[in-house]
Amino acid sequence: MCFVAALLQATSGFGFAVLAVPFFLLLAPPNEVIRLIVVISLATSLFVMPGLYRSVDRPLLVRLTLGSLVALPLGLFLFTHTPPLIVRFAAGGIVTFFAAMLAWQRRHGQGAPLTLRPMGDVAAGAVAGGATALVGMAGPPVLIYLLLGGAPMRTVRATLIAFFALVYAATLFANAVAIGMGAEIWVLAASLLPFVWLGGRIGLRVGERLGDAVTAAVAIGVLAAAGLYTLAAAAHAAYG
Repeated sequence: MCFVAALLQATSGFGFAVLAVPFFLLLAPPNEVIRLIVVISLATSLFVMPGLYRSVDRPLLVRLTLGSLVALPLGLFLFTHTPPLIVRFAAGGIVTFFAAMLAWQRRHGQGAPLTLRPMGDVAAGAVAGGATALVGMAGPPVLIYLLLGGAPMRTVRATLIAFFALVYAATLFANAVAIGMGAEIWVLAASLLPFVWLGGRIGLRVGERLGDAVTAAVAIGVLAAAGLYTLAAAAHAAYG
C-alpha cells in the first residue's frame, strides 16, 4: 500500500494520505494513524524532491509555508477539542465539491476562475496547515487553489511536494512537542521506508511522461477520492 501511495504522490503531487489512511485505520487508532502518515509523507516528499526542485515556484512556496505555520497551532488545538465527525464531514464535503467544480470547469474548457495572488497564497497555506493537524492531509487546499488558478501542472506537482516537505516537518515537530510520538510509530515508519522510496522513484518517471491534461485529471480524481472517502468514513462512524 505504501508503494502505491508513494507512486501516486510522486506522479500527481498529491495522494499518499488518500490511499494510506484507510489502510492504516484498520491497524491503529486515528490519532496514531495521523502521526504515522505525517512521518511517512515527510519521507516521501524528501525522497521525491531532488527530482523536482528546479520546477518549484519558490516565492509561492514561501507564502504557502508562512500561512501554514501561522495556522498550524490552531489546527493542533482543534485536533484535541473538536469532535472528529464534524471535522470529517466538513472536510469531505468541501473537498468533494471543489473536485466536482474543477472537473466541470476542465470538461467545459473554461479558463482559470481564480487569479493567484500573494494573500491568496498565504490563505491557502493557512487552510492547509490547519488541515494537516486535523486530518493529516495538507494537499487538498493547496491543490484546489493552484488548479483554480490555472498553474502549470509541473509547477503544481513540484511546489506541492516541496510544501509537503516543509509543512510535514513542522507538523512532526509540533506533534512531538505538544502530543508526543510513540516509539512504535517510528519503528513502523522505518520499516515502510524502502517501499516509499521505490514508489517515489517510479512515480517521478511516470509523472515526467504524462502531459498536463492527464496529470490534472489524475489530480482531480485523487481529490474526489479523498473527499468521498472522508465523507464515507464519517458516515460509517456516525451511522455504522
